[in-house]
Amino acid sequence: MDDILIVENLVKHYPIRKGVVPTTVGYVRAVDGVSFSIPRGKTLGLVGESGCGKTTTGRVILRLIPPTSGRVMFEGRDVFALSERELRTLRREMQIIFQDPYGSLNPRMTVGAMLAEPILVHGKKAENGTISDKASDHTTTRDPRLMSFKRRRAKEGVVELLDLVGLSPEHASRYPHEFSGGQRQRIGIARALALNPKFIVCDEAVSALDVSIQAQILNLLRDLQKRFEITYLFIAHDLAVVKHISDRVAVMYLGEIVEEADTNEVFSNPLHPYTQALLSAIPEPVPKKKSERVRLEGDVPTPIDPPVGCRFHTRCPIAIAECKVAKPPLVEISPGHRVACIRTDISVSFENRKL
Repeated sequence: MDDILIVENLVKHYPIRKGVVPTTVGYVRAVDGVSFSIPRGKTLGLVGESGCGKTTTGRVILRLIPPTSGRVMFEGRDVFALSERELRTLRREMQIIFQDPYGSLNPRMTVGAMLAEPILVHGKKAENGTISDKASDHTTTRDPRLMSFKRRRAKEGVVELLDLVGLSPEHASRYPHEFSGGQRQRIGIARALALNPKFIVCDEAVSALDVSIQAQILNLLRDLQKRFEITYLFIAHDLAVVKHISDRVAVMYLGEIVEEADTNEVFSNPLHPYTQALLSAIPEPVPKKKSERVRLEGDVPTPIDPPVGCRFHTRCPIAIAECKVAKPPLVEISPGHRVACIRTDISVSFENRKL
């Protein structure tokens, strides 16, 4: 399939500085060699424990955070090689929905002003049910007639955006604190859609919402994807949410991807012990159904000094001596199913494994 986004060996290390004259004494290895691709119009779910590097990955892809090394190709363009002017143009096509729907909105601006701002700055307008690209690019001109036209078109765009996410036109005059959490997240989604993007990073987009509201937002994201052929990188720690919305799932642990496959394959045939542990922690909706919990001992190692060899071996229930020395590559075990584990020869189901 046509891959709209290709990430190759992405690395982000944060320097640790100490002393009166700041000297680098080490690095926090937040993202350490991540590679994946996303087909156009599909969703890749990126899951893992807090601190594993999911959010950093999403923000580095968008160049909201500068990378240490690696390459990100978006529709054949090297994102990290673009100039500031070229990057500004690319911002129209790559957007983000932040985790905190309140903290990501300006409390001093009305919803209408927030949604109109990107339309005015980037020269977009609403037309025929979509946010199109026909407005003038002369955004710095002071021609009163052109400015009046832009404001009128921006106002129409705001009304359309609010309708897309299930809000009313009168909501445009309100401030963020006047909305519920679910409504604020809808506003965040509308702001991400303002420039008619092709790719959106959903950074824990529903984790701060009640379960009933989560379902509404997830259904909204899926409907928008079908309507506008949007590609999502869906970052989450809730596997039940990821299963509902994702076409493929990538599992991260301590800055690295340890398993990637189609959603059904990950949930029915998890091969990495860490993936198995995550899946075993999902609550069963059937009260009488019994399932064995895979319990991981110990804490997640620090990304400042990750373990040698397999980074999961300090908590892995099936680790052997070789795991402490050899770093397992992310290899394709079956078509479309990649795993970073030297013990994938073990065929015992995680549900039946006795620890």
